[in-house]
Amino acid sequence: MTDNVLAIVMVFLGLFLIGGVFSLGKQGLKIGAAVCALGAAMAITAGVLWW
Repeated sequence: MTDNVLAIVMVFLGLFLIGGVFSLGKQGLKIGAAVCALGAAMAITAGVLWW
């Protein structure tokens, strides 16, 4: 059960970071958006693989 909770947390973290990508993109901070997108991709991937 603990593994599932950690996987869900990782997926939600990735979704939160995707929101950051949109926010930083609107502000014109392309490098920040790219870093945030990389973190989101890694978090979602980790969550899916952990499941």
